[in-house]
Amino acid sequence: MISDLGRLIDQLSKDKGIDRAILISTLEEAIKSAAKKRLGPHQELEVAFNEELGEIEVFRFKHVVEKVRNPQMEISLEEGRKLDPGCEIGDSLGTKMDASEFGRIAAQTAKQVIIQRMKEAERDVVYDDFKDRKGEIISGIVHRLDKKDVIVNLGRTEAILPYREQVPNEVYRPGDRIRAYVLDVKKISRGPQIVLSRTHNLFLAALFHLEVPEISEGIVKIISVAREPGSRSKISVTSNDSDVDPVGACVGMRGARVQSVVQELRGEKIDIIPWNPDPAKHVCQALVPAEVSRVIVDKESNNIEVIVPDEQLSLAIGKRGQNVRLASKLTGWNIDVKSESRYTKLLREGYESLLKVPGVGESTADLLYENGFTSVQELSEATPEELVQIPGISEKKAEKFIQSAREFVESISHENEIEKSDKDQESKPQ
Repeated sequence: MISDLGRLIDQLSKDKGIDRAILISTLEEAIKSAAKKRLGPHQELEVAFNEELGEIEVFRFKHVVEKVRNPQMEISLEEGRKLDPGCEIGDSLGTKMDASEFGRIAAQTAKQVIIQRMKEAERDVVYDDFKDRKGEIISGIVHRLDKKDVIVNLGRTEAILPYREQVPNEVYRPGDRIRAYVLDVKKISRGPQIVLSRTHNLFLAALFHLEVPEISEGIVKIISVAREPGSRSKISVTSNDSDVDPVGACVGMRGARVQSVVQELRGEKIDIIPWNPDPAKHVCQALVPAEVSRVIVDKESNNIEVIVPDEQLSLAIGKRGQNVRLASKLTGWNIDVKSESRYTKLLREGYESLLKVPGVGESTADLLYENGFTSVQELSEATPEELVQIPGISEKKAEKFIQSAREFVESISHENEIEKSDKDQESKPQ
């Protein structure tokens, strides 16, 4: 063994980032494995690193017996006392061996064990380095493309950017520098697998965390994020300090902060919305740039009906429904957008449908309408207990109105089915 093995171990520990004790125990195990391969698996061996000499020492132990039957495992009392004058029958004597006598095959075995264990130790070090970095943004260089996945060089290891986590229309070439969100760190047989994402909602949040000091300091908080990666995003923010405008803090001077995020996302449009605990106000803000005329909240069904001026309808819905879809994801409400003209028409149709219920005149229809029963469909779904709360409607009348409304709805539904069936028959080839 080389005399400066200690120096070599220190250098390896520094270069590979592997604990010195792990390297020493790996070397000891490798030499022990090589010795047993050379001398036999049943040999009693002890391997230790001598810090003072800077070398691995191997000791072979034999039992002191009266009559030697197995020279590989036993030593006579006479021979034993040459090594240790005080030894007795039953003692175990150790003699230092010359590692060079293990031979070429044993040395090769030692080398393989050392390489394997060092690889395992390196994997453990890499895993320990990255296991607590989930949720962070990390930089790397595109190394190669593996089918549709992108392999990213992080320096000491590689990470994978799966196809499903890539932004549509983004092109990645070997040598490109890339930033991504650490989605997961898995410990698998081949070593740690670091999974990256550029589409995750939290990637956008993490970018703002880096760009906006008020967010990293906890003054401004991101409440929710909605993204359609590569196209458009919305984030809602609030402030713990009344003197700090959360939207202004995220936008930055002349839009510098938000532009940094937009550039990283390669042009993805970002709407920054002030969060409001009132769901109606929050939804109105989330639908920017559209203006809202009226909001109707149904907490039981988690629906919000939004009425906008006719000329604002396409703006509120957005291209292919994107604006309202993102607003719905951002707020957590099902949003139904209607134009004022359509809403007025539906109200009129709903009121007129009440008048078609037997026993319901204009005065009763007005009462029902004012108390939230705006159509025959809503009346058919009511309970007598709800209707008797309306002045002038007794329990008997309530039951009659509900029954008549249900029969009317069923008849309309039946007529629609017949009409549909007739149309299907007409459309069939003769």
